[in-house]
Amino acid sequence: MTRQRSTAALLLFTAIAAGVACDEKLSDLTGPTPDLEPTFASIQGQILNATDAAGRQACITCHTDQGRTPAAGLNLREGASYAALVGPNSRNKPGATLVVPGDPDNSYLIQKLEGAPGIVGERMPRTGGPYLTSGQMLVLRRWIQQGARND
Repeated sequence: MTRQRSTAALLLFTAIAAGVACDEKLSDLTGPTPDLEPTFASIQGQILNATDAAGRQACITCHTDQGRTPAAGLNLREGASYAALVGPNSRNKPGATLVVPGDPDNSYLIQKLEGAPGIVGERMPRTGGPYLTSGQMLVLRRWIQQGARND
């Protein structure tokens, strides 16, 4: 096989693999938030600010500075949430960074939302659920993996 044919075959294989991987739409995975996208604006609007169709309470129910001290000192109201999440350490677990751009597994936010071993306190939300769905978590993980941009 010539080099040109090998390159063409590789490009065709890559295109087919990408098509298969993208076969399932995000809206099919995110359940009670079908419009959720891996952007901060979408996460703010549909996860942090809003109670979803499954009954999971908005994060700002507890994490707000409006009329109270935010739970764990974490203010997730619009305009304050990005700076509160991306880069700072957890107030309750020394050395644990809330969101590490590009690294969802080492982002303490993901660990708290998934109830990973070693977290301090309870899995979020503290109400005992409903928790974020696996599809919602996939979107959060994807946003962090893509650099946790303020978009």
